[in-house]
Amino acid sequence: MAVDNSDRARALRLTPVSRETEERLAVLVAELERWQVAKNLVSSATLADVWTRHIADSLQLFDLAPDAAKWLDLGSGGGFPGLVIGICLAERSGGHIHLVESNSRKCAFLRHAARLTGAPVTVHAARIDDVIGDFTGCVDVVTARALAPLPQLLDWCKELLRTGTLGLFPKGQHLDAELTDSSRYWKIQASTVSSVTDGAARILMVRAAEKQADQ
Repeated sequence: MAVDNSDRARALRLTPVSRETEERLAVLVAELERWQVAKNLVSSATLADVWTRHIADSLQLFDLAPDAAKWLDLGSGGGFPGLVIGICLAERSGGHIHLVESNSRKCAFLRHAARLTGAPVTVHAARIDDVIGDFTGCVDVVTARALAPLPQLLDWCKELLRTGTLGLFPKGQHLDAELTDSSRYWKIQASTVSSVTDGAARILMVRAAEKQADQ
């Protein structure tokens, strides 16, 4: 299924960017469409409206922490939100994002797209458990999109959150159930923001999370 060009205008109305950033994002979308045939980087059902479903959905995370320079994206997959945030950071001095992805084919795409777009990105071909400790105290924001239930995200990110990193986790209609489940084990300081691309979705902004003493 080909990308619907009219979707680009809709997405950029929701999440406006500079002309330079838009041009870099267009390069990313073109490469995604080219690689998708062989690599299956995203769900084919979402390719036609990739600008709204993936680009704008990622851009809104950057808008929630516009002053943050050092980012970490877990389970980056086809590059959302990590590559999109990296492209935004290309216009910021000192901006950088680390992408953690265990699938080697997807890592090849991430490196290729980062090179073509000039995004300040480092790709880590690794399991999250093996590298997450390396970023404690080193990043301003950690993101994870469509990766794991909230209790697992908190377990991975607990040391990051303890040292001041902000967690930005896009979630769908089951967020309330995930928060209820997490509250059995965690004391969480968090707020939610409505998604601009999906009326049923929200973004969870986690500022702190501490494991309950009896767990």
